[in-house]
Amino acid sequence: MWDERYSQSGFAYGTEPNEFLALVAGQIPVGPVLSLGEGEGRNAAFLASLGHRVVAVDQSEVGLAKARRLAADRGLKIETVVADLASFPVERGVWAGIVSIFCHLPRRVRIPLYAAAVEGLRPGGVFVLEAYTPQQIGRGTGGPQDPDMLVSLAQLFEELAGLEFVHARELDCEVHEGAYHSGLASVVQVVGIRPGAVPG
Repeated sequence: MWDERYSQSGFAYGTEPNEFLALVAGQIPVGPVLSLGEGEGRNAAFLASLGHRVVAVDQSEVGLAKARRLAADRGLKIETVVADLASFPVERGVWAGIVSIFCHLPRRVRIPLYAAAVEGLRPGGVFVLEAYTPQQIGRGTGGPQDPDMLVSLAQLFEELAGLEFVHARELDCEVHEGAYHSGLASVVQVVGIRPGAVPG
């Protein structure tokens, strides 16, 4: 499905970074950043423009090929990895940032992945997430319609245990990102920091 969507002309979710990510990206320390479910590269290219070494993971080679082209067109370089997030190994203790922007996964995949992401952050590393909540079902403005693929703030507090949350909220807001995210939406936003002494 994702190869088919990303094979269409243009960019399914636009070429500009997610608005929430752009707002909070300055909180991510200098260092490598892992982007989960990156798709066509809009967020990875933005993070690379801030000086991060970005590793973009997605199951769609078609999407990641567009991501590499988008970055190259801006004079940037990103690393891409085609992988199923159900089996993707998150390196422990190495990431300055891990971002999950509208990366919707079934609970059986999301729970172990997010636990690995917490362990994957270095001390002081930052996890950034925006996703649709179950209240998004029926709105017709984007996201999966399977409640198992959507997530509440209460669930994230459990699934990201070990982080110190500096931003955590559910809200209704306008989301306009290409053809597939368009209109009033119910979202959850999180910024969490892995505690511990920052190296250096």
